[in-house]
Parts: sequence; C-alpha cells; structure tokens
Amino acid sequence: MTDPSAADRRVVVLVVPAQGTWAPPGRSPDAWRLALAEDTYEVLAALDRVEVAVAVVTPSVANSSDPAVAEIAELTWPGTPVYAVSSDRPILDAVELAGPAAAVVAVSYDVPDLPGLLIGKLFRALSSADIAVTPAEDGTLAAIGVNLPSASWVAAAAPTFDTPLSELESHKPRRHAVAIGPGWHRLRSSADIARLDPGLEGWDATRSLLRHS
Repeated sequence: MTDPSAADRRVVVLVVPAQGTWAPPGRSPDAWRLALAEDTYEVLAALDRVEVAVAVVTPSVANSSDPAVAEIAELTWPGTPVYAVSSDRPILDAVELAGPAAAVVAVSYDVPDLPGLLIGKLFRALSSADIAVTPAEDGTLAAIGVNLPSASWVAAAAPTFDTPLSELESHKPRRHAVAIGPGWHRLRSSADIARLDPGLEGWDATRSLLRHS
C-alpha cells in the first residue's frame, strides 16, 4: 500500500458530551469542553494536505440536529463538515462519515497542544498498518488512524480512545497491523494542566479559560 495522497487524507476531531467530563475547578465542563475542542480543531485545520471534519458524540442515537452539533459548528471555519455520531462506536462512525478517503485519523478533542507532526506520523504508519495510534500518558489513546475500508478485525474491535493498547495488540491478525506512534498527553486531570507549555503558540481558547475563572 502506498502512502495516502493529500486528497485521500482526512482528520476528524471527536467531541464528547460535557456531562461526565472533567473540568478544572471553577470552570464549567461545557466551557472547558468547547475551549479544548476549538483549540484541537485549530491545530488540525492548520495542517497542510489534509481535510478536517468534526464529529460530535450525541447521548444515544446520532442526531445531527442535536444542539450540541450546532454549538461545535460555530467554532469551525465555514465549509468544515460537522456531524453527529452515536456513543455505540464513535471512532468508526466518525471515520466512516468523514468523507471519501484512503485513511482517516480520529483525534480526541482534549489535545489542544498536540504537535501536528504526530498526525503526519500516523498517516505514514498507515502505509503498512491497518490502524495507527498515538498513546496518551494516562493509558488511553489521543489519536487513532484507520485505513479505509476498515479491516474486519478493526471493525470487530471497534476501538475508542479508552481502549487499552494491549487490547488492540491482542486483536491484531499480524505483527504490523497496529502501528504505535510517539505518545502525547490529554487534558483529563489537574496534573495534565502542568504539561501545557505557556511559551508555545496556540491553545488560545484553553489558555484564556485557564486565566479567567
């Protein structure tokens, strides 16, 4: 398999409901979620040679008329696809609805300072792997890249960002079916806030929210 061309590369940000998500003390979960999603989207929208979309997990059935979808759409540039996915298999639905592509990388909404080069590494890994992941330091996954159409074992595993890497490894049918890229961190606890580098450009919405209670 050759490296996907620019036209065949898509990235989708996956945004979860505010209910049940962590937020720093004094910040509402919804405001925190929106700030993270906006910054993560901006990181990906700035990448060359990829098309970007946003998928919003709705509580039960995927419903694109859900107000949460419109709320997220307001944060994106005109023309960016924003659509709903159900909580049953959010990653695969987000990937499959992103549009025609040879490969799609789904990115968790809570990585506002993610280096864009890590996404490029996943696309390169997908030249030979069925799935490629960016591990997060808390044992979850920050990004999951999938070759399309999805391999049967990937469809059966239906990975999420909370799927342990060991579980993916146990499902793979051959040695190089799962590629593991460099790790990163998600913002899911007070300790994670310390990982943000104030000297780096970007993550403006997150930075602003942290400055103001």
